[in-house]
Amino acid sequence: MGVDPGMLALIAAAAVATYLTRIGGYVLITRLNTIPPRLQAALDAVPAAVLTTLFAPAFFNGGWDVKLALLVAGLVSLRYPGLIMLFAGWATAMVARHLFGL
Repeated sequence: MGVDPGMLALIAAAAVATYLTRIGGYVLITRLNTIPPRLQAALDAVPAAVLTTLFAPAFFNGGWDVKLALLVAGLVSLRYPGLIMLFAGWATAMVARHLFGL
């Protein structure tokens, strides 16, 4: 099996784009004395956007075990730290798969 040059070019382009966006953000933030309110609001919205891009496809494309695990993890996360939330979601998925065959 050979190496596809197009795939190598795609990987290299993605690496360069990732590097430039990361270093560009660092350079921008270090040059500013204070962060403008609009930029601060945009930066504050990033974690929610990232979680949504991870959560939504799993919820809408996964089975009932995944949906149930995500819902339980979401509810547990309102009260407990991340490790407990992670365990609750995992345990829910395992129990649903084992007991209900989901």
